Amino acid sequence: MKWLNEFKTFAMRGNVLDMAVGIIIGGAFGKIVSSLVADIIMPPVGMLLGGINFTEWKILLNAAVVEAGEVVKPAVTLNIGSFIQTVIDFAIIAFSIFLMIKIINTVVRKKEAETAPTKQEELLTEIRDLLKK
Repeated sequence: MKWLNEFKTFAMRGNVLDMAVGIIIGGAFGKIVSSLVADIIMPPVGMLLGGINFTEWKILLNAAVVEAGEVVKPAVTLNIGSFIQTVIDFAIIAFSIFLMIKIINTVVRKKEAETAPTKQEELLTEIRDLLKK
């Protein structure tokens, strides 16, 4: 039972709950970005590049083997379009995280600057300590 109590303490710690919420929101954000790239960004890019449908842009390495109307061995392809979409997804998510961390760091620095003692306060503290001696 001791390990159960330890796990409960660990799971209920604030930063673990914050991390869980972050993971859930991150997963949803990833799906939104994937849809943005696949459904909004890539169709106009494909149109500008001569009508390429990126989801179907593949290099055939080995053709499918079909016997009696059934696929015996599926085709082997390099799915270049899917890879490009995934790279763009990653770039958007990485840039979003960069911006979020930059904003958080700015807020933390401002908070630290507000709570840090000024030079004058440090000098007065030293004078007080010397007077106490």
